[in-house]
Amino acid sequence: MTIYQHFTFDAAHRLPNVPEGHKCSNLHGHTYHLTIYASGEILEKEGWIIDFSDLKTIMAPIIQILDHHFLNDIEGLENPTAEHLAKWIWKKTKPLLPALNKIELKETPATGVIYNGD
Repeated sequence: MTIYQHFTFDAAHRLPNVPEGHKCSNLHGHTYHLTIYASGEILEKEGWIIDFSDLKTIMAPIIQILDHHFLNDIEGLENPTAEHLAKWIWKKTKPLLPALNKIELKETPATGVIYNGD
């Protein structure tokens, strides 16, 4: 079974490796929508895979690093495309949440990335 929890954060960035004149080389920001998916067996006693409150606690310090910050200044995010940001979030989350099996990160309502650790 898979559960999920949704988070939002606001952050600014610029993409340093895009072609000259590309609009994303300019400083700009997004309200990111992040969904964390965790899979596993339902714990018999509790009746859940993981407490949603525990998911929120696990994600709080990661969201705090990102929220209202300039992503290019965060170690490991010097080229903060949605794809690199998704991988960065995965790398930070997986050790804290072994049941993590997928993240979905939306940069806009119409664009985003799904990453499952591959």
